[in-house]
Amino acid sequence: MNLLNISSWWQSMLVFEKTLWVIALLFSLLFLVQTIISFAAGDADMAGGDADASVMDDDGTGHQFFTIKNLIAFFTIFGWTAIACYKGGLSQILSLGIGFVAGSLMVLMMGILFKSMSKLKQSGTLQIRNAVGVVAETYLFIPPARGGFGKIHIKVQGSLHELQAITDDPEKIPTGKLVKVVGLVNDSVLLVTSNLS
Repeated sequence: MNLLNISSWWQSMLVFEKTLWVIALLFSLLFLVQTIISFAAGDADMAGGDADASVMDDDGTGHQFFTIKNLIAFFTIFGWTAIACYKGGLSQILSLGIGFVAGSLMVLMMGILFKSMSKLKQSGTLQIRNAVGVVAETYLFIPPARGGFGKIHIKVQGSLHELQAITDDPEKIPTGKLVKVVGLVNDSVLLVTSNLS
């Protein structure tokens, strides 16, 4: 009995209304699947390796306007809004126009939301300039007067890093001694001194 009611309901509609229902139902299903996959998979970070010193100022790509997620969201809102407008007695053109505006507003709101959320996240990329002025401990002795490289353990941006260092001090800085970062030699080497004042 219910299948007969659905069949007669479907047969009674114009092609325009059937098209809107197909769009709304198909993209609603895709939206549901996309949401389930997003919650199940999360934001898995598949990258590995030590990129502390090699990637200095990578801010990512930001929010992109033309994506599959935005396309699905647009057509989901477009379909349901156009159906509601058409069932409310508006013309086909007006229903399509309002549906288009509603879908576009949804994509715009998603863009604003994702842009706002991206400002909240903290980059794990080491900004080596943040090490200047920080006290560290030598891990491998540092030769005097820029005679070679040593290594230090330094806590920057909330995590411990092992970085190369040189010094202008006239004497070598032994392992285990506290040093202060006074400058940058390049993107991966720090200039340190044993004078902590």
